[in-house]
Amino acid sequence: MNIKKSILLRVRVAFLFVLLFAVAVVVKTGHIQFVEGEKWAAMGERISFDYKRVKATRGNIYSDNGSLLATSLPFYKIAFDATLPKDEVFKKGVDSLAYHLSRFFKDKSQTDYRRMLIDARATGKQYVVLSRKQIDYQDKKTMMEWPIFREGRLRGGAIFEKMDVRYRPFSNLSRRTIGFVNENDKGAGLEYSFDKKLGGQDGYAYYQKIAGGVWKPVFDANNVKAIDGLDIETTLDINLQDVAETALYKAMTQHDADDGLVVVMEVQTGEVKAVSNLSSDGHGNFYEKFNFATGGLFEPGSTFKLVTMIALLEDSPMELSDSINTGNGEFNFYNKTVRDHEDGGLGKVSVQVAFEHSSNVAMAKLADKHFGLRPQKFIDHIDRLKLSQPLGLQIVGEPTPKITRPGQKGWSGISLPWMAYGYGFEISPMHTLAIYNAVANDGKMIKPIFVRSIKKADEDEEKFTTEVINGKICSSKTLKKLKLLLEGVVQNGTAKNIKGAHYGIAGKTGTAQILENGRYTKKYITSFVGYFPAHAPKYTAMVLIKNPRGWHQYGSSVAAPVFKEIADNIYARDIQLHDPIAAAKFTNLEYLPVIRGGNQAELTMVCNELGISNHSQTEEEWVRASRSGTGVNWVKSIDGKDIVPDVKGMTFRDAIYLLEKSGLHVSYEGKGRVVQQSLNPGARVGRGNRIYLRLG
Repeated sequence: MNIKKSILLRVRVAFLFVLLFAVAVVVKTGHIQFVEGEKWAAMGERISFDYKRVKATRGNIYSDNGSLLATSLPFYKIAFDATLPKDEVFKKGVDSLAYHLSRFFKDKSQTDYRRMLIDARATGKQYVVLSRKQIDYQDKKTMMEWPIFREGRLRGGAIFEKMDVRYRPFSNLSRRTIGFVNENDKGAGLEYSFDKKLGGQDGYAYYQKIAGGVWKPVFDANNVKAIDGLDIETTLDINLQDVAETALYKAMTQHDADDGLVVVMEVQTGEVKAVSNLSSDGHGNFYEKFNFATGGLFEPGSTFKLVTMIALLEDSPMELSDSINTGNGEFNFYNKTVRDHEDGGLGKVSVQVAFEHSSNVAMAKLADKHFGLRPQKFIDHIDRLKLSQPLGLQIVGEPTPKITRPGQKGWSGISLPWMAYGYGFEISPMHTLAIYNAVANDGKMIKPIFVRSIKKADEDEEKFTTEVINGKICSSKTLKKLKLLLEGVVQNGTAKNIKGAHYGIAGKTGTAQILENGRYTKKYITSFVGYFPAHAPKYTAMVLIKNPRGWHQYGSSVAAPVFKEIADNIYARDIQLHDPIAAAKFTNLEYLPVIRGGNQAELTMVCNELGISNHSQTEEEWVRASRSGTGVNWVKSIDGKDIVPDVKGMTFRDAIYLLEKSGLHVSYEGKGRVVQQSLNPGARVGRGNRIYLRLG
C-alpha cells in the first residue's frame, strides 16, 4: 500500500514539474514566447495543454455626433464533430438536421447535407465545416434548437467557432476613409492608420483540452489578460457624407465617368466632414476602390492658377486692373502651344477678367514675364505654401507631390509657363483644398484632420486640435484680391452657372488633360474647389471627376454643379448659415401681416412671437381676426355641430379640419388660404353634403 502511495506521489510530482515547465513564459524583446501543444500522460489518461492567444476586442469608430461607423460583432463558423452524438440521436435527427441546414444556407440540397453528415460519422471525423458562411448570434441560438445540435456541445457535436467581424452600420458610406485591416496586417484608411490604438493588446491564457476536442480555460498566474482597443471619434458628419456621396454618384452616373471624389471641410477647424471616392466597375455601377483624396496625385489644372496669382501679387508689381493680351487664345512658347478653352480667345482684357475666364495664355505669359529669369522664386512660393511636401495627414499613405525644379532633369523653358496653369507636376487634392481653405480662413493654412480624439469609454485618452501649418499664406492686401477673384469666377466667369440667389460661392474651375504614356489625351480631369458662404465662409469643398464622357468635358459643367448641389443641401440644413431675421421686423409697423382666422391659441402664439398686440373677445376655440388700430381682436366665428363654419381667410389645414368635423365632404382648387366657399356660413349641414373651396 505504501509502495502504491509512493509511486502515485512521484507521478504527481513529475506531472506538476512538466506542467510548470510547459506554461513557462519567457519575456524577450517585448514579445511573449510560450510552449504550445505539449501533452502528458498521467494516471492512465492523455491530457493536452496549450497556451493560446486571446484576441482583444477591437475599438469602435464614431462619427462627429456619436453615430457608429465601425464596430466588432461576434459571428460564428459552424462545424460538426460527428463522433459525439449517440447512435440513436444521430439516426433519428440526421434527416431533419440536413433539411434545416439546406434551408438555412441554401448552398446544398438536403440530400447533399445528409450524405456529408453520414460520411463524417462513418469515417469518425471530429471536425467537419458545414458551411463557409458566417452566422450571427441570433442564428447560433436558432441552430442550437435543431435536431442533434439541441443535445448540447458534448452530446450534439455542434462546434460554433466565434470570430469578431468588423461591421459598418452605414454599409459602404465613406468605406475607404474608414478603411480596413486584413489578415496580413495590411490595410487602408482610419482602421489601418489607428490600428495600434483600435486593436488593443492580445492576451494569452492557459487551456486544457477536454472531451470532444473542446479547449477549457484554466486559471493560471501566468495568464496575460487581453486589453481591449480604444475608440476613435472622427470628424465625419454622417448626414453631410450622405449628401456628398449622393451628389457625386449622380454626376458620375450622368457623365459615365471613371473616378471621382468629394471632400468637404470646415474652414476654421480643418475638420473633414465628408469624403467620398467613387470608381466605375465598368458595368454602370460605382464603388469605393481607392482613396483618391488622401492617396492620389493629379495635375491640378486651372485650380492651381490661384497659386500663380499669389506668387504674382506677392512678388511682382502686377495689379488686377493691368491689361494682358490673350490674342486669339493661342500662344507659342518655344515649340509648344498654349491654348485657351474659349474659341477665339479673350483678346486684350484685365488680369482679373483673364483669371475669371481661366485663360491659360494669360497665366503662362504673366508667369514667364515676371518669373522667367528667376523660376526658382516661383518654386519658392510653392514650397512656402507647403505644396511640395506631404501635409502629414492622420491617414497613412499620403504621397509626396511631384514637383520638377530648375536644374533638374525634365526642366525646360516651357516648364514654368506650363506650371502657371497647372500642368507638368502633381499634387494631392488635399493640398489644393488646404490652399483654398486658407484663403477662406483669412490666410491661415491649417492641416485637415479626420480624427478628433481617441477615447476609452467616454474619457479622452488623446485629443487632436487644429494645427496651423502656415500662419499667413500672403499679405492681407493680396488676400483681399484673391477673394475678389474667386467670387468673380462664380459671378462673372467660368462658374457663373452655379451662381446662387441666397448665398455666395467663391471658387475656381479646373480642367486638365490626362497624361497617358507620355502624351496628353482627349480625356480630362474636371474639378471645382471653393468655399461658401462667400461673405462668411464656413465650409470649403472640392469636387474632382475623372474622364467624364459626352458633351460636357469641363469643370464648369461637370464638377461645379456637384459642388452647388452639396452647398445647397448644406445651406438648407445648417440654420447658422442663414442671415437672422430682424427682431423688430413686425414691430411699430403701419401695416399688419395677413391675419384672418384660425385656432385662437395658435394665432395668439404667433402674434405674441411677432410682437403684435392681440386681445380675445370670445372663449371660442376657432375665431376670426378683427383689426383694431395696430392690433387685432379675436371674435367669434361661425362654428358648431351640423352647421357650416365660416372658413374664409383660414389656412387650408384649419379649414379642412373644421369642415370635416362638421360632417362635410371637401373639394378644392388652388393653393393658399380659403378665399371662397360654396356653402353659406351658418347653414345646416345635410347628410353627405359636399362643400367646394377656392384657395388663393
